[in-house]
Amino acid sequence: MSKLVINQETYPAVLQEIVPAARKLLWIVTADLKDLHVGAGRKFVPFLQVLAEKIREGVEVRLVHAKEPGPRFRADFDRFPELIGSDLFSRILCPRMHMKCIIADGRIAYIGSANLTGAGLGAKSDHRRNFEAGIVTEDRAVIGQLMTFLDTFYLGDHCLKCQRRDVCPDPIV
Repeated sequence: MSKLVINQETYPAVLQEIVPAARKLLWIVTADLKDLHVGAGRKFVPFLQVLAEKIREGVEVRLVHAKEPGPRFRADFDRFPELIGSDLFSRILCPRMHMKCIIADGRIAYIGSANLTGAGLGAKSDHRRNFEAGIVTEDRAVIGQLMTFLDTFYLGDHCLKCQRRDVCPDPIV
């Protein structure tokens, strides 16, 4: 099953369906990363709190992004010890990363244009958000190919041949 999600459909599809569905692993890949807040009952909480809760549940979380986030993200990040000291969390910074995808347990994935920001994935009003489009898929072959690519990236295979290492703040290898 695959379905197209556009604009405001992205928030519930990704943040209310895919992310909560993760039981073993959650891979998040984005170019831009900001201090995203998401609905939790009647209030909004930092998305980093959601990730910390996933780690406490035993979910492995990999976060790959292209640029260093701002000070508000950093302040939130430092509030969650799970993001700093857990072997279940890893974060990679790659200035060449432009993909946007979120994968839960190798079973369901979002692949699209939305960054991990309020205007991209968040609960902004329809008049303040970015225009986004993506696919939510449960196609195991597609997800498998994507995970294979991301795993080789995660292990540093692309880093060795990258011709942008001179501007990379944190080479994998």
